[in-house]
Amino acid sequence: MAIELPKPIAAYFKADSGKDAEAVGRCFTEGAVVKDEGHTYTGIDAFRQWKAQASTQYTYTVEPFSISTDGGRTVVTSHLVGDFPGSPTDLRYFFILANEKIAELEIVP
Repeated sequence: MAIELPKPIAAYFKADSGKDAEAVGRCFTEGAVVKDEGHTYTGIDAFRQWKAQASTQYTYTVEPFSISTDGGRTVVTSHLVGDFPGSPTDLRYFFILANEKIAELEIVP
């Protein structure tokens, strides 16, 4: 079943699936924060490096299958399959949006 994602979140998943680190960076506000695998990244350049590294280190696909809200956050649960330890797995992506971009993203198992 396909789910309808808010435009900034849909753009993020599209850029990620295309392994396009530049496009991923354009999804975020200037002062955005990303938390993933115990690391915190701040700023668009840091996001580009984070995605570029993940895209070269592993091959993976992400398929969002559920969307909900938790306070002021949009929660997207996705199925992640690839050549990384622990594959396959479901991850929850907690987004905070501002001005049609992502202001904060936390990715948790």
